[in-house]
Amino acid sequence: MKEFYEAAWDDLPPDALPWNWKWRWPLLRRELEPGIRMLDLGCGAGHFAGAASAAGADVVGIDIAERALQRARILAPNAAFRLLEANGTLPLEHNSIDLVWCSEVIEHVADVGLLLLEARRVLKPDGRLLLTTPAHGLLRRVLIAAVRFDQHFDPLGQHLRFFSSSSLRFALCNSAYADVCVTACGGLPLLRSTLVARARRAARQS
Repeated sequence: MKEFYEAAWDDLPPDALPWNWKWRWPLLRRELEPGIRMLDLGCGAGHFAGAASAAGADVVGIDIAERALQRARILAPNAAFRLLEANGTLPLEHNSIDLVWCSEVIEHVADVGLLLLEARRVLKPDGRLLLTTPAHGLLRRVLIAAVRFDQHFDPLGQHLRFFSSSSLRFALCNSAYADVCVTACGGLPLLRSTLVARARRAARQS
């Protein structure tokens, strides 16, 4: 998987903004305050890390691809960047992060359970998770099955997981998050394009 994303970053233009930046950055910006310690989990080239750092957050970005981090260190020199450990764990201390931002990442991850548990591990008690991923509601699933199943579930594509509101909520609750809230946003009412999940690490959990 690491080799796949190293090669993918070689092919991306150096000035490419993240997908749906104009909507995703305000979503994150509303959660920030000066001095907050934020983890950009799956930081890519560092656009969110750089913007959050400029907004006063103490930011660390983690990614699976060193080539992405090379770009991020140039784009966001005031943030810290680290490579994901080979075993999938995060190179961060327990209880060290106020906010985990994990946007358009979880659908690319083979071991979703490990990702969510690691994000929870590094959160401080009452620390927050803000996560986005493509929405796969009932009508969207029916349309995909009817007209573009093979293209959508491309066995060589980057998306490994596909979430509905209920399946994402289950994954978060099963990983011992508290106050889990999942909403569908964007697109037509029955064809929402994005899931936004908010959750926290309960203060009394281990």
